Amino acid sequence: QVQLVESGGGSVQAGGSLRLSCTRSGYTYRMGWFRQAPGKEREGVARIYTGSGSTDYADSVKGRFTISRDNAENTLYLQMNSLKPEDTAMYYCAADTSSLGGRSWFKIVSWKYWGQGIQVTVSS
Repeated sequence: QVQLVESGGGSVQAGGSLRLSCTRSGYTYRMGWFRQAPGKEREGVARIYTGSGSTDYADSVKGRFTISRDNAENTLYLQMNSLKPEDTAMYYCAADTSSLGGRSWFKIVSWKYWGQGIQVTVSS
């Protein structure tokens, strides 16, 4: 059983930065960040393999967001720079213990474990 707890959300003006953290318990093969804006479907933001550190990003955040992990601290991060109002959403940490499904990481069905979510609000 994997437990995930997010922290670090909040409100920021457009162009600003925030860093989200997700503390995990238990083994994970891959971890990721998703977000869900009001009235929209949950979408994949970024993915990282816990062991190798290999990453992948949604086109909408490439060059602005960076996903990383600190295995010694069992913590996943999402550094968000140059934030835009359209980045406003509830952000969720996700994890899975399987090596399968990595290519479809952007689909919510590819992930077994989820955090409770944390709000990020970007004002113009």
